[in-house]
Amino acid sequence: MVAARITVNGKVTPISPSTPHTTVLDFLRERGLTGSKEGCAEGECGACSVLVARPGVDKPTDWVAINACLSPVAALDGQEIITAEGLATPGAPGTAPTLHPVQEEMAVRGGSQCGYCTPGFICSMAAEYYRPGRCAHAGQDGDADTDATVGGDAEHGPNGFDLHALSGNLCRCTGYRPIRDAAFAVGAPAEEDPFAQRREQAPPAAAVTEYAQDDSVFLRPGTLGEATRLLRERPDAQVVAGSTDWGVEVNIRSRRAECVIAVDRLPELRELREEADHVEIGAAQTLTEIERRLDGRVPLLAELFPQFASRLIRNAATLGGNLGTGSPIGDSPPVLLALEASLVLADADGERVVPLAEYFTGYRQSVRRPGELIRAVRIPLPLAPVTAFHKIAKRRFDDISSVAVAFALDVEDGIVRKARIGLGGVAATPIRALATEAALEGKPWVTDTVEAAARELKAQGTPMSDHRASADYRAAMLGQSLLKLHAQTTEAVSS
Repeated sequence: MVAARITVNGKVTPISPSTPHTTVLDFLRERGLTGSKEGCAEGECGACSVLVARPGVDKPTDWVAINACLSPVAALDGQEIITAEGLATPGAPGTAPTLHPVQEEMAVRGGSQCGYCTPGFICSMAAEYYRPGRCAHAGQDGDADTDATVGGDAEHGPNGFDLHALSGNLCRCTGYRPIRDAAFAVGAPAEEDPFAQRREQAPPAAAVTEYAQDDSVFLRPGTLGEATRLLRERPDAQVVAGSTDWGVEVNIRSRRAECVIAVDRLPELRELREEADHVEIGAAQTLTEIERRLDGRVPLLAELFPQFASRLIRNAATLGGNLGTGSPIGDSPPVLLALEASLVLADADGERVVPLAEYFTGYRQSVRRPGELIRAVRIPLPLAPVTAFHKIAKRRFDDISSVAVAFALDVEDGIVRKARIGLGGVAATPIRALATEAALEGKPWVTDTVEAAARELKAQGTPMSDHRASADYRAAMLGQSLLKLHAQTTEAVSS
């Protein structure tokens, strides 16, 4: 077994003597790369972000920004990362380095004040800078218009820059306008840009890892068969993919596991297949990969993704992880319930398919047996033509929902032929709104029907009061969401 190591800013660096729970952030800072900061240790502020070379969607390699505070460094064994310090071009001895174009724009436009959050912004901005196709709708020369008010819109610059790339980065002193101005001013990468050229080469292969330290072990098997065998031998092991949930447990609650098994790079969990009667999504694909590969072909998922945490989280989080945690406030279960999705569960003996509506059995509990993994999510085709995802939260983006409601309706000749409604945040598990579905099906899609069904929807689940919302508020939002959907569809038809 090759010793665990990671390439940081072009330099191969041994991981040892880090523990299997040492984060990428702590690993970097212990080695003097202090640009990455710890602001929240939960993946909400982005002060820690770094770039990782990952398999690309449109090119062999994508530069992807992730939260270094959440990922264990052992999970990046054999991988290649760039920090904010590594973006600049070193100068000759005794001379200053040449700033990266993103760094230059942040500097000249006043995007940095105290500087604490700046390296994280730089890395997230650089990931968007190198996103393939970003400049497709920019000016004739492929460069950005330096006036952020010309072209684009409030969230997309004239240079194709998507501000959602920065949705996981927080600043508390500079203010966001100069940061936005810097983002909207960057042009296209130069042909000789080494990071742009790096996209044309294959990313590092996933390393089979067995890393032990301090009575803990981090394992990355090479195949699904090896993973399920390990889980049979170690049913107490902690399974991780993007570590966006487990990383918080490690940082905030000081949880440790004797054995961690990483499944994020298993080839069998990273496929996306579109068959005649279903779409199958590998459980270890990141949400960003799914979003870009589907490219809107499942509209309800396309509506979910921008509201799911931040781009930094979506670059690491997976559907398998979101479903595996069994949280009643996860954003994907209501959507997948409305889509009538099923889960492909795999263990050492084979596979079985379980409808998602039958998967959850209690608070963070499911029918998944010890030793089983979620291999894939299957969404049946054809898709319902009327869909919507309503997330009620205190912030528009990068927040945990108080209530989440997903709709998938077949309305033909003004009659609701089929209704599927998924709910989150109103019970111990994500649930289907069965009574509301029954109140809609076979009825005309008119105000009287919708108002009666909305009263049913308000009574669904057993919402509780907590610091996010009261039970009464949650119930009221359920009913209001159906009225909103009807108003939106009626407006669409009339226009």
